Amino acid sequence: MQAVAKAKFLRGSARKMRQVMDLVRGKNVEDALNLLRFTHKKSALQLEKVVRSAVANAQNIFGEKLHDPNDLDIIEAMCDDGPMIKRIRARAMGRAFRIRKRTCHVTVVVGTERTSS
Repeated sequence: MQAVAKAKFLRGSARKMRQVMDLVRGKNVEDALNLLRFTHKKSALQLEKVVRSAVANAQNIFGEKLHDPNDLDIIEAMCDDGPMIKRIRARAMGRAFRIRKRTCHVTVVVGTERTSS
């Protein structure tokens, strides 16, 4: 059983989002949400919302089959670059400096699949 949640065009760079994402990838949903709640980064709040959305999607899809949502694991978490918002800042002697405001797309897959070794 798997459920997916995506968030697109999040403000913030993909590089910074991946730092937080590496903390929770492969963990139990309950542990991941606790970890994200106490991580002092803007990306942690955004990622927490996506994980909660994926859990809600799983509850919607599977209903009674899913006894406890805390049994879910984060199977896959990806972050891709989104489009950049380009702005111009005035600099000395009539020059212009380009400011690139980066965005990213986040995908989180939660499920109950366990790897057996």
